[in-house]
Amino acid sequence: MAITMNPPAQQAQVPIPVPPRVITTKDLLYLKDALSWELEAYKKFHFFAQQAKSPQIKQALDKAGQMHQRHYQKLLTHLQVDNNTAMASLPRPQQTQQASQ
Repeated sequence: MAITMNPPAQQAQVPIPVPPRVITTKDLLYLKDALSWELEAYKKFHFFAQQAKSPQIKQALDKAGQMHQRHYQKLLTHLQVDNNTAMASLPRPQQTQQASQ
């Protein structure tokens, strides 16, 4: 008797319209990685655009570099949060338990 495993159905992910008010340590690590990747991509596209002889290729490389620069700037906006204030406003598990007693 063979057992077949079916992968779970793919669910459509709906984008979150507003980022969370609090950045967890794990979120911060993800953001740092993403910032590094975007900055590295921007630098590479900028470098290769400077080396390109063809104006069309130079323009395409510049455009791709600008896209990564915009992504980098967008990610930075997610870090402009007063995390201490946001964390203080969240209910703590102990407070929730005490309130229900």
